[in-house]
Formats: sequence, C-alpha cells, structure tokens
Amino acid sequence: MPLILRKLFRRRIVLAAAIALAVVALISLFAGPLSGLDPNETAVSQRLSKPSSAHLLGTDELGRDLFARIAFGGRYSLTIALLTAVGSVAAGTLLGLVAGFFRRLDAPVMRVVDAMMSFPDILLAIALVGILGPSMINVVLALVLVYTPRVARVVRASTLVVRELLFVEAARAVGVSTIRILWRHILPNLMSPILVQASFIFAYAILAEAALSFLGVGVPPEIPTWGTMVAGSQQYAHQALWIVLFPGLAIIVTALSLQLLGDGIRDLLDPRLRKSM
Repeated sequence: MPLILRKLFRRRIVLAAAIALAVVALISLFAGPLSGLDPNETAVSQRLSKPSSAHLLGTDELGRDLFARIAFGGRYSLTIALLTAVGSVAAGTLLGLVAGFFRRLDAPVMRVVDAMMSFPDILLAIALVGILGPSMINVVLALVLVYTPRVARVVRASTLVVRELLFVEAARAVGVSTIRILWRHILPNLMSPILVQASFIFAYAILAEAALSFLGVGVPPEIPTWGTMVAGSQQYAHQALWIVLFPGLAIIVTALSLQLLGDGIRDLLDPRLRKSM
C-alpha cells in the first residue's frame, strides 16, 4: 500500500488534490470545534459583515457565520455525494455484471440503460426530484438513478472481456458456481474501472446537488449544503460577494480535487499509462 501511494502521489497535482480533499473532509468532520458557532444562529445586526477576526469568512444575509455554515454544509454535501457514489457503483456494478455475463439478459438490460442515458443528467435529475419531492434522501435516490447507467456500461464492457479469459473458462470447466465465478474471479478484475468511476461520480454528485439546489428543486433551503447557500445568497451577491464566493470555491475545489485524484487513480491502474507516471 505505501508503494502504491508513493506512485499515486508522485505527480504533484494529484498530491495537491489529495491534500485539498483531506482538508475539506477534516473541516467538515470537525466543524463544531473549529467554528465554535451554531451555523443557524442569526444576528441581524451583523448581517452581510465582511470577513474579520470575529467571522473569518464574514456573515450572510441573516447574520449567520459563513465559515460555520460552509463547514457544517460540507457534511451534507459530502454525505450526499458519498451516498450517491456508493449507491451508483453498487447498482451499476450489479447491472453491468448481469448484462455482461448472462447473454440473454444483455439486450434488455442495456436497452433500459441506453434509454436512461439518452436524457441529459441534470434534466433527468430535476424530473426525478420533482416526482419524488425535495429532500436529502430523494436527491440521493435521483442522483443514484442518474449515474447508475454510467457505471453499468463500464462494468458490462469489462465483464465481456474478463468472462472470455482462460481462468474463467477453467472455473466453469471444474463446476464452480456462477455466483462464485462472478464474486471471486470476475469482480476483483473490475475494481480498477469501478474505483475510477466512483471518484468521478463523487465529483459529479457534488456539482449536481449544487445545481439542483440552485434551481430550487434539490435539498430544502433549511439544510445548509453548499448548493443551498449559493442559491439563497445570489440576490445579495452585489452587496457582499463573499457569501457566494466562498461556498462556490468549496464546490469548485472539492469537485476539481476529486477529478484530479480520479485521473491519478486511472493512470496508476491502467498498465498502458503506468509507465509514464
């Protein structure tokens, strides 16, 4: 493991992305002790205050400390993204394995996947949240349905290759059960593309949650995600730029770091690209 990490972090940009993600995660995890303030505590007399020693990132339109809200909001935004990535990878891997290994199920499963991928991601997410209703759980469910087809296509393509390899044929010949072949012989050989897809979906989910909240169809406004902060403060941006700037930077830095880390993982796990690292 240390050798793998050294190879992964040999590229400085990947190391910088990992450090940025670690900082964001630690700030979100220890939001209470770091800020020392309630993210929902209002002080109208201090509304739209500039960044100062009392309020590191200033205050919003209701006088709430912006650093505390961004720190606590990171918990919700990262939780939504993590649950989306886990759910999409689990469902997409299952569909991809079924479609790639069982020839009779390949066509019907992939037609459904293709139909879902024919819609733009954000439009499909808006439609699903509109049907399910605005809540944190429903946003996660909608994003899982949106990103599952991406994983399913990648896993199916890899399964079609792995199932024809000699060690899989040998396992079939000696009577190994189908479930065991899928679990012990095929799935471990798919971990590389699955991990890369998981890192990308994590980043996509952060951006998608922010977009849904900005459009008013995502998480309810009382939940301080980064997206709801940007959406609720946009009308005051001309008076106090920081109330939009800092939550926006949190979204950009986290999503970009995840993308860069995903690129690093892909290059490390791809034999054709590994030599160039």
